[in-house]
Amino acid sequence: MADMRDRFPGLANGWARFDGPAGTQVVDTSIDATADWQRSGNNANSHGPFLAAAACDELVERTRATMGELLGADPNGLMFGPSTTANVFSITRAIGRDLGPGDEVVCTKLDHDSNIAPWLHVAADTGATVHLADFDPESGRLPVDAVTSLLGDRTCWVAVTGASNAIGTMPDIGAITDAAHQVGAKVMVDGVHLTPHAPVDVSAIGCDVYSTSSYKWYGPHAAITWVEPGLLAALVPYKVRPADDKGPDRLQLGTPSFEALAGIDAAARFLLEEGMESLASYERSVFDRLLSGLLGMAQVTVLGPHDLADRAPTLAFRVVGQSPHETASTLARAKVAVWDGDYYAVELMASYGHDDGAVRAGIARYITDDDVDRLLDAVDAL
Repeated sequence: MADMRDRFPGLANGWARFDGPAGTQVVDTSIDATADWQRSGNNANSHGPFLAAAACDELVERTRATMGELLGADPNGLMFGPSTTANVFSITRAIGRDLGPGDEVVCTKLDHDSNIAPWLHVAADTGATVHLADFDPESGRLPVDAVTSLLGDRTCWVAVTGASNAIGTMPDIGAITDAAHQVGAKVMVDGVHLTPHAPVDVSAIGCDVYSTSSYKWYGPHAAITWVEPGLLAALVPYKVRPADDKGPDRLQLGTPSFEALAGIDAAARFLLEEGMESLASYERSVFDRLLSGLLGMAQVTVLGPHDLADRAPTLAFRVVGQSPHETASTLARAKVAVWDGDYYAVELMASYGHDDGAVRAGIARYITDDDVDRLLDAVDAL
């Protein structure tokens, strides 16, 4: 695949940007779409009797249609918000109206805290119980039976990640969803780290809620959550009284950012035009170079899977004799951007016993073999 670095203006400063798991650089078409909307005079609000308001309505419907195509999901279930964390808190608060003592929720220790903490708050308010499924720290894998063994006739919800934002592991969310539905439970999938790196078909997964954030796949800081339309109609959300009471708008807290929707639409179009299979193949090739290079260094410990199977191109590592922050700071001096800490994967890092977390590096579409070599050379020099 041709080098696309010139389509990402943020790379012009010469840094090697392995910080994509926290937020990627924005593709040119998304930047242009956001700016064009702001200049157009159409930035009004929905459901008005004038042309700009009609343009807002059309933008919402167009973006929902594009996201439905990207995710293989019914567009009528798609809501927008500032972040997946915000969306999940909004939805779980509504879900909590129907939970009470004795009801159970299953989460996993592989997840970002945005798919755990909202459920803990709901449980504290309602008397429900949250169970945390363990993953295997040695392999970095989440066996299906680690989740299914916790299911019972009082299980109401299962919350599971599509891909770990820390170590890349992709659980078998289809099998987990099937098992949950067999006991009458519903499933919420955190697809934030899955969507940028693999084809997604929500209808095939069969889950009831699926979330993704466009700033993880070359778009603006915003989030999109799909809620199965039947569930969407049944939920009683916390909202202002004049807000729409039908469709996904009823779960949105206030007016969406229309300029962000324009950017979301363009970024999703970029993924569709690239083709997720082709994009994943490119990332896998570059990631193989990174993973094998780090595994070959005696002073480096890579957490999680040591192979390419069923994983996103993201890894966490530690260098012997250095804190993760020291390692990340040294790499920054070489203009290599990586994160250190727990990246909100609180339970995951606790499972490894690392209070200070690890260094995280992720492959995005604009990372090249030369970028990987810069990172490897900088780590090797340590």
